[in-house]
Amino acid sequence: MEVVYDEDKFVEMALYIAGRLQDDCVGGATKLNTALFLAEFTNLRRHHRVISGCEFQKLAQGPTPRQFLPVRIRLTKSGEANLVIEDFLGRPHHRLVPTRFADLSVFSDDELKTIEDVLTQLAGMTGTQVSELSHQEPGWRLTEVGETIPFSTAFLDCQQVQTPISKQLSKSVAEHYGLEPRSSA
Repeated sequence: MEVVYDEDKFVEMALYIAGRLQDDCVGGATKLNTALFLAEFTNLRRHHRVISGCEFQKLAQGPTPRQFLPVRIRLTKSGEANLVIEDFLGRPHHRLVPTRFADLSVFSDDELKTIEDVLTQLAGMTGTQVSELSHQEPGWRLTEVGETIPFSTAFLDCQQVQTPISKQLSKSVAEHYGLEPRSSA
């Protein structure tokens, strides 16, 4: 599968997701990086194409876009975003804060829906929770720290992950039909 990196699209996706995470007290680097990863891989699974084609490397906290650092530097130098370092329980919390709205016209309707779905599923989750979620991805498990996570791993079978929203929906459906919800191990 040939993947072409589209930096303009990656910039707009990073700005859009970072903007959406501004009101999330745990919307720092880990959550931003994981949301970018999940958007790319989810779109690939759903529509058989990536959004921006940025590569992700396996790092301790989760997948990180290889192209993110130069993009972040470019955005902060141009004034399109600021890097804010906040105190979060005595630890530094790095947050990309856009100073302009993302240009959503670069995305297809399917791509925007995928990004929105990912953000909805990650809502209310901490950086640790999204990191653990990313560690359930086959590509994460099959690569070594520092290696690129192959896009082809998006299609490998993996155990169904449960987010707080999917757990809530499962419980609601089970209660509606008088069933015992399955325990999430």
